[in-house]
Amino acid sequence: MSATTEDRSLGVPHVSGALPDGEAEIELRGVSKRFSARKRETLALTDIDLGIRKQEFVTLLGQSGCGKTTLLRILAGLTQPSAGEVTISGQPLWRGDHRDDDALRKLGLVFQDANLFPWYTVEENIGLPLLLRKVDKTERRRRAHELGELVGLQGFEKALPRELSGGMRQRVAIARALSYNPEILLMDEPFGALDAITRDKMNLELQRLAEATKATVVFVTHSIGEAVFLADRVVLLSARPGRIRSITEVPAPRPRSLDVTAEPNFQASVLELRRQLTEDEERVAGDGGVTE
Repeated sequence: MSATTEDRSLGVPHVSGALPDGEAEIELRGVSKRFSARKRETLALTDIDLGIRKQEFVTLLGQSGCGKTTLLRILAGLTQPSAGEVTISGQPLWRGDHRDDDALRKLGLVFQDANLFPWYTVEENIGLPLLLRKVDKTERRRRAHELGELVGLQGFEKALPRELSGGMRQRVAIARALSYNPEILLMDEPFGALDAITRDKMNLELQRLAEATKATVVFVTHSIGEAVFLADRVVLLSARPGRIRSITEVPAPRPRSLDVTAEPNFQASVLELRRQLTEDEERVAGDGGVTE
């Protein structure tokens, strides 16, 4: 059960997503992030309390500028929080100003841009993290072929990125992130640039991969339908400064087909999340666009 308090200064509910002790694989406690540039400070995130269970699929949803990507970068150890603590399997991700390498080894990252090396083949791109870990060539090739088959790229191992569609390039990026068996997969709008049909196919594929690998997944999206379709829980962030506005449980059993999107419970969740997003937009507009 989420604990909710009203913060009148921001005009939106503040929800704690903390879990009971020992239940969370990922924990954020009192996490805030403030950026300083050109003598101006921007509060991007404030008072984030969130626990994520092992093998859970959590989507982060919110309007542009609410801090979704900043929160994911904090989880990835790419951005240090200004306040609060992040732990992975009980290990602090940050010790002072230094990241904990053991905690980072549990993480795999996928971004909106596949970021493939254009002169590397599919096989070589998938195996790149293993090359950096000094894994021998035979094992890299074996693992690349195994993952290529897992993500549906068999027969394309020797292809270059320019010979692939956008969806196939994202499959390579996902396989690369899975190459070293991460326990946690962090994904920042990986299908945002794809057409609707390809995006649906990739959502089905990602659901299958999450089940096959038993990874914990944290997935950033702007799409309400995508957030509900993929998630065990949808975490909705308010307009900046981002805070948890609501957490929606999605009880639909897995595996899910696209038919679930027509079910009344699915539609009710989408409509309620849209209502909350609209309410936030109207509040910001009423404040003259000022969100801090």
